[in-house]
Amino acid sequence: MEKAKGKIRIKDIARMAGVSEGTVDRVLHQRGVVSEKSRKAVKKVLEEIDYTPNLLARSLASKKKYRFICLFPAYNKGEYWESIEKGFRQASEEFNNYKVEVMIEYFDQFDSSSFLATAKAVFVYNPDAIIMAPVFRQETILFARELTEKKIPFSFIDSMVENVEFTSYYGQHSLQSGYIAGKLLFNSLPKESKILVLHTYRKGGSGSIQTENRKKGFLQYIEENNLKNFCEILSIEIIEGNDEENMRLIRNAFIQHPDIRAAITFNSKVHRLAKYFKNLSHSDIKLIGYDVLEENVKCMKEGFVSFLIAQRPEKQAYCAVRDMSFHLIFDKEVNKINYVPIDILMKENIDYYLNFNE
Repeated sequence: MEKAKGKIRIKDIARMAGVSEGTVDRVLHQRGVVSEKSRKAVKKVLEEIDYTPNLLARSLASKKKYRFICLFPAYNKGEYWESIEKGFRQASEEFNNYKVEVMIEYFDQFDSSSFLATAKAVFVYNPDAIIMAPVFRQETILFARELTEKKIPFSFIDSMVENVEFTSYYGQHSLQSGYIAGKLLFNSLPKESKILVLHTYRKGGSGSIQTENRKKGFLQYIEENNLKNFCEILSIEIIEGNDEENMRLIRNAFIQHPDIRAAITFNSKVHRLAKYFKNLSHSDIKLIGYDVLEENVKCMKEGFVSFLIAQRPEKQAYCAVRDMSFHLIFDKEVNKINYVPIDILMKENIDYYLNFNE
């Protein structure tokens, strides 16, 4: 459909609602068959943006410009945060007509001082809003309080920090996803098995908010199901980018505990562990990780990863920008906490998940 100057496009509404353009057309003109779920999704978007044919024209008439700064970890190609940036870029293109400028700033997710330095630097740009991935709890709280003092609204993606005044959150229920991981891991696991739990070292000592909450959920499952005497948890802290040392640590763990039967990591780099186990001839280990990275999917299809738990990162980023736009430009009330689905993937269903086009 050609974009009509001064009008919001049906394509825009479809993308916001997560449906096809044809579905939006049928809802607007009250014709054809539309599922109740899709109808509600479209109507919700129409209500949120107060849809009228001249909505964009009214926005263009305003001289106000909005600068959103998106703050999240630097990454290498193919990593989890690449999908987050893709969602931000998509939102940037779609809301550019509403005079929204999306700027991206990165920090080192393994160094809390990097986050603090980047957070401090964003004020130079006079942002109207901040959307961030809160990797470090205490540092995020300090930054959030400063934003509140300066009356700059902010939203969270990926994980959430409570007791601060954020506009919205899009991401997993981290604790619940860890609980589900525990249920998946212990299913069919022999009694008295040893389980390897792998963490990544971060400068400053604390793990990321996301991984810490997932671990809490995992341990909660063990506690609630009286599994403490059923298994033994072995923790190893590995170092980002030091494969030789990581291999040594894992090799020693298997030498000392030959009855390790399963392993889990609460971040997106389960493919790294799969390769370590393969190189050490321990490819029979039941292994669970997070996120639909290309390397993770490859290891799953090869049989080295049993389950992946996914969280739709592109949607998180896109929706966070969308809601902040609704909040600031149209003065709309937005839902504060928005949990994305906890998708459980295995070799038998991964292709359907990847190939589905909303």
